[in-house]
Amino acid sequence: MFDATTILAYKGLNKAVIGGDGQVTFGNSVLKANATKIRTLHHGEILAGFAGSTADAFNLFDMFEEHLANKKGDLVKSVIEFSKAWRKDKVLRRLEAMMIVLNQKHIFILTGNGDVVEPEDGQIASIGSGGNFAISAARALKKHSSLDEETLVKESLHIAGDLCIYTNHNIKTLVLEDEKQ
Repeated sequence: MFDATTILAYKGLNKAVIGGDGQVTFGNSVLKANATKIRTLHHGEILAGFAGSTADAFNLFDMFEEHLANKKGDLVKSVIEFSKAWRKDKVLRRLEAMMIVLNQKHIFILTGNGDVVEPEDGQIASIGSGGNFAISAARALKKHSSLDEETLVKESLHIAGDLCIYTNHNIKTLVLEDEKQ
């Protein structure tokens, strides 16, 4: 894993949540503390987060948005087509970058190697240098607390920020709520 950021996503029973910290580093220096590395896509139906270079994030988010539009918002078909395109692009596939995308039904981790990974539990995914800290905290909090989805993501990212020097406590989240509530 590269030194980047921390993104955590949780697809709960009532909400899908993605969160990320705001730290942007260059080597051993903090360039910015309040960056936004998460966004909504396709009319607010998809959540996405990015770990890697900021300039690359904009290109990859735009590229993924095009695939979502072409597939009429079908997340499964979009991630497959997107990963093929990302892997085939000679410049983009060399990026040290990863993405998490999710909706109410699915959650995926995407890489330039062509990886499309749906987490084993189908609920929690993380990327970035603090990803293992965040996912460990999220799994423990899910098992041993009754926190709602957004609070669980925020608390897990705060724990990662305590442990990972590339992750800060400037946490932002985005939420998709189940329309049936």
